[in-house]
Formats: sequence, structure tokens, C-alpha cells
Amino acid sequence: MKRLFQICAALWCAVVFAAQAQVGGIKPGNGHPQQGYFFVGGKYVEGKTGPIMERQMYVEYRFPAKVTQKYPIVMIHGAAQTGTNFTGTPDGRKGWAEYFVEKGYAVYVVDQPTRGRSAWNESVGPLIRFSASQLEQRFTNAAQHKLWPQAALHTQWPGEGPKKGQRGDPVFDQFYASQVQYIGVNATVETLNREAGAALLDKIGPAIVMTHSQSGAMGWLTADARPDLVRALIQVEPSGPPVRDVDDVGAPDYLRDGALARPWGLSAIPMSYAPAVSDPAQLSFVRQDKADGPDLARCWLQKAPARQLPNLQKMPMAIVHGEASFHAPFEHCTVKFLQQAGVKPAWIDLGKQGIHGNGHMMMLEKNNFAIAAAIEEWTRTVK
Repeated sequence: MKRLFQICAALWCAVVFAAQAQVGGIKPGNGHPQQGYFFVGGKYVEGKTGPIMERQMYVEYRFPAKVTQKYPIVMIHGAAQTGTNFTGTPDGRKGWAEYFVEKGYAVYVVDQPTRGRSAWNESVGPLIRFSASQLEQRFTNAAQHKLWPQAALHTQWPGEGPKKGQRGDPVFDQFYASQVQYIGVNATVETLNREAGAALLDKIGPAIVMTHSQSGAMGWLTADARPDLVRALIQVEPSGPPVRDVDDVGAPDYLRDGALARPWGLSAIPMSYAPAVSDPAQLSFVRQDKADGPDLARCWLQKAPARQLPNLQKMPMAIVHGEASFHAPFEHCTVKFLQQAGVKPAWIDLGKQGIHGNGHMMMLEKNNFAIAAAIEEWTRTVK
């Protein structure tokens, strides 16, 4: 009996390892739901005890029994997060990954390089973390802190009682428990993500790429590097606004110019412009004299005539933002910058579509499926 158990265990391990080794050959839609993982990218470097791998990216795949949509969706999380942002919510509801699988899409969910199940190595750079108070102010309890004008509209974070959105509330504590360390240097993160994003698309083929927050730069850069493989780009409150950060300082000033975080306009590292640019100093930016409306930031845009972003012009693109998010004062600046560069993004302004009360972490909020439905309606227009 013991010998039989050993044989069965060995066979089971062989099947598991074989399945993982052959994942590149697994095709969605074989009549059975499929779920698994693989890694892309990565290289060996010399570590203290011998060769180690760094820069690899974990990719989890979820396929419905029957794929009915033409292109898979790749979901990429933001700063201090992992792919769990898309696989469930801190109060135990289904996440966007399952929603899109149920709609017939093959879905790939990643952990960015050096994050979560994509191992970090000290040679890549030092790590930082978000504090609980930072998350309360920006993501979960914005209405109380009112650091930007629209924060008072935030109503959709899950939880109940006086501690909702704060330490001590079980939903918040679950959310904070999911936070991980991350590299705080934009140029390093963007370089790692561009490499890994290109490697993933080279492996799986044409796809719709969905990013959130910090990974917005990964969306621009991956689309720039693989314009023929990114069939569409969904940017959920992408890293921004263009050129300079906006610092949220509360009343009465609310919005102030921050650091020069994106010297290439949309990113900290080179992008393909026409006419070509070899140094960001060749790009000329100017700040609007007057904001486009009340409670909005003044945008940084290119001086006319604006250089174009030819690779980003090749694909459908949607920008998504919530009415109560810290992005609300400046998301229009990203849209204007893209339009100036010859890109024609759709703008899914949730508040104007009747979807109200959402902050930055909208995929985790109470109405997350209403937002997913608005995005999915747009994805069905992708040819």
C-alpha cells in the first residue's frame, strides 16, 4: 500500500510538472475551464551563493471552457499591489478576472517583476512600502480626509460601521494585508515591466492589455514596444498626469505641481515619438494658463507643434476613471496629452455614465462588476 502511494504521488507530480512545462502549448477553449501559471522573462545573475534568477514575471491564466471572445485580456496591477487585485475583493466577492472569464475571455493576471510571486533581488533596487494611513487617505477613506475636491464623493469602498475604510475594519485589514513592497524608482520599474510585458505578448500572441495606476506606464511602453501585439489598451487610471505629478494638499489649495516624474511625457523612460527624440530635453512642455474647469488641475502638454506617438496611434485605447478618485482632478490631462499626440482614446468617465462614488481601487469596490460591465462593453468594439 505504501509503495502504491509512492507511485501515485510520483505520477501526480510528473503530471503537474509536465503540465507546467507545457503551458506555452496550452490553448484556451478545449471544452474544460483551465487555470494555471507560468513565468516569462528573467535572467540568471551571480548571487552570493551562486547563480540566481531576477526580472522574471509570474503569469496566472484562467480560461473558460469555451472562449467566445477574439482576444485574451492581460491584467496588470499597480504600485504595492499584486494580481490579487483582479482575482477577488477584500470582502470576499468575485474579481474582474472571473467576471471576464464568465464573459468568454481568456484572462492572464500578472504579478509585476519584483512583486508578489515574481521574486525580488537586491541588485535590482531597494524596496519601499505604503503605510496604512497612506491607503486610508488615498484609497479607502478618502471622503474623510478630503485631500482633493472630489474625495467627498467616495462612497463605494466596502465595509460597515464607524471603522469602514480604516485600520480595525476587517475589510480594510484584509486589503492592507495584501500590500507588498515595491521598487520606488519609476525608471527601474518601467524598464522591468516593458521587458516582461513584451516577453509575455511574444509568448501568448495578440491581446488586450488592461493596466491600473502605476502599471499605466507599462501599458504605454509595452504597446510602444509591441504595437502589433497589443490589440487594444485599457488604462484604468494610469500613472499620471503627464509630465509632473500633482500633489494633493487639501483645502484651500488642494492641487499643487509635484515632481517631474515623467520626463518623456507619459513615462520616465524613452518612448517612440515622431519626429524622433533621443533625449527628453528635446520635448518641450508647457502648463495650461487656466484649468479646463473648477476643481481640475492645470495640464502639462506639449508645445505646438506637438510630436506624435505613432505606435500608440495604431490601437484602440480607453481611459477609465472614477469620479471620487485622486485621479479625478487630472485624468482629463492624460486624455488631452494623447489627443495632442495623435492618439484617439475613448474616455470612460464613470460618473458621467451613471456609475458613482468610485475611488482609485475601483476593481475592489462594491460596484466593481458595474465598472467591469462598462469596460467589457467597450472591449466588444475591438476588432
